[in-house]
This record gives sequence, structure tokens and C-alpha cells, in this order.
Amino acid sequence: MTRAFVVGHPIAHSRSPLIHGHWLLSHGLEGSYERLDVAPADFPEFVRTFAERGYAGGNVTIPHKEAAYRAVDRRTERAEKLKAVNTLWVEDGLVWGDNTDVLGFMAHLDETLGQGWERAVDTALVIGAGGAARAVAAGLQERPIGRILVANRTFSKAQDLMRDLAGPGAALEALPWERLGEAVEAAGLVVNTTSLGMTGQPPLDIDLAGARPGAAVADIVYVPLRTPLLAAAEARGLRTVDGLGMLLHQAAPGFRRWFGIMPQVTPELRALVAADLGERT
Repeated sequence: MTRAFVVGHPIAHSRSPLIHGHWLLSHGLEGSYERLDVAPADFPEFVRTFAERGYAGGNVTIPHKEAAYRAVDRRTERAEKLKAVNTLWVEDGLVWGDNTDVLGFMAHLDETLGQGWERAVDTALVIGAGGAARAVAAGLQERPIGRILVANRTFSKAQDLMRDLAGPGAALEALPWERLGEAVEAAGLVVNTTSLGMTGQPPLDIDLAGARPGAAVADIVYVPLRTPLLAAAEARGLRTVDGLGMLLHQAAPGFRRWFGIMPQVTPELRALVAADLGERT
């Protein structure tokens, strides 16, 4: 029986076992997927020994993604670019690491906004400069978008992201937080990658009054599904993209690595996870 995991600290909040358990049941596979709480001090040893404990691999979540990048033997090109790993597996005796957040975010954009949505977006605005922002910006760079603005309260972090992701694709421009308003007016796509708006956190302080008609607003926060940012966007008739789809889509490549089948993100799965979050689908 193939065993997989999600590792973090803390980890009780993770919905990943619900997602992978649904896929195991749907495909009639014998396997398991479990939560493992590993403290940061013990994490490098865990990466070295998880295969000895009988695991084929697993997902990595907060706060271990950057530590996983350093701990693995080999990394995919995506993981190298983002300097963060969220998926582990063993291949030819070596521990490999990938970052599927890029795939998850872009797949959800395509699913929600429709193929070719980028043709109407010459400028995208990414709010935040952490690991999620890197994944979002890297994914947007793969599409025919003219420029990507990155706004963060700590301007130097936005500059670091811009330098680290410099290369082919859309030009990146770091913006101080004070220019967030003008960036909203210029953007055909606005993406919040911070935890602002999450249950228990203050809302993102942003005015969408100047947003372009027809612009899209995405939020990677999925608790609640309808964040204050998305509610404000809906009130102005803007297109919205919630955070749950990214969570679901980023999980699929790992499942294929460990269990040998590429699962589908279905309305049934989305409803299952949304119900567990206490949301109305």
C-alpha cells in the first residue's frame, strides 16, 4: 500500500488528506495520505528518512517549503526558480522536490476565467512578495502579459522577488505600497497573495474604485472562500477567482507522482472541501 503525507507545523488545519482521500476512494486505490506535524528543527532529518519510514512522498506546507528546497537531493526547474518546494518523492534513490503552486494557480485561473483570458490583460498586479507571490508571478510570466507589478509593504522584498525571477516572460516591476492605488487602476488582473482577508486576519486595505471595467480579482485565501476583497470586487461587477481552486489543482501532480494516476478536480471534490470549510458552494 502506497503511503503519502502532508508535513507542516502546525498541520491540523490542512485539508490535503480530504482531497487525496477523495481521489484514492474515487479511483479504488489502496493507499493512505496523512498529516505529519514536524517541528522545523527536525525537518531536515525527516526529509532524509521519510522513505525509510515507508512513505513514497508527500506535500510540504508552512513553514517548511524553503527548508525543503535546501534539504532535497534534486529539484525541478520550477523549484529552482522559486527556491521553494511543496512536493517530495523518491526517484532512483534520491529525494526530489517540485513546486506545484505555479501549476495550481494557473490551472484555476484558466478554469475560472476561461482559456485565453490573458489576451485582455496587459498588466497584472501581484500583492505580496512571499513564497505564494513568487509562484503566482512565475506562472504569469509564462503567459503573454506585458508586465507584472509587485507591491509589498516591505519594498525590498518586492525588489528581491523581481531580481530572483528576472528572465524570459513579462517584465517585473517592484512597487512601494504607497503606489498600490495607481497599480490597481492599471491592472487587468489583481492577485492577493497575502494572508490579509483570511479568517482571523485583518482585511486587505485596498480600494477597487479605480479598477478597470472587466478586470479580474483573485485571492489565494480560501478561508473564507468569499473574502472581503472578492466581495468588494463582485460589488463592482468585476470577475473573481477564489483561493480554493489553487489548493485543489496544486495537489494533483503530487498524487500522480505517488499513486500513478492523474486525478481530476471535479465539482464534487470542490463541494466536498467547501463543505468541510463550512462554506456554501
